[in-house]
Amino acid sequence: MESDETLGPADRPEPDDRESAYALLQRGAQLSKGRHFAQAAIVLSRADRLEPGKGSILEMLGRAYFMSRQWEPAAETFERLVEVDPSGHYGHYALGQSLKRLGRIRAARTHLRLAVALSPGSRLYREAYDRLSPDDPPT
Repeated sequence: MESDETLGPADRPEPDDRESAYALLQRGAQLSKGRHFAQAAIVLSRADRLEPGKGSILEMLGRAYFMSRQWEPAAETFERLVEVDPSGHYGHYALGQSLKRLGRIRAARTHLRLAVALSPGSRLYREAYDRLSPDDPPT
C-alpha cells in the first residue's frame, strides 16, 4: 500500500473522503472546547452534509454558529433541530436566543415559551424568557 507521501496531489483523497460524520463531530467538539467556534462550524457543517438531519450534529453546529456570532446560520440550524425533535426543549431555547439576536422578538418569545413549557424546572429557560420585555416591538 502506498503512503500519502508517494501519491501525487490528484491521487490523494480529500479530507472529506476520509473522515466520517462521527470523526468530524468529534473534531468539531474539540474545536468548540478550545473556543474555536468559527472553525468548529466549518468542520461541523461538513458533518451535517454527510448526515443531514442528525440531531447531535445540528445541536453542536448551531452552538458553534451562535458562539461565533453567526446569528442567521444559528437560527436556521436550530430551526432544523426543532423540526427533527419538536419536543426538544434545548432546540426551542437555542432557537429563541438566536431569533432574539436577530431582533425577531415575537418568534423568540414563542420558542422560549415552548422551552419553558417543555422543561418547566429550567431556571435558565425561565430567565431567558423573562428577560424579553413584554413591550418589545413585535417582529
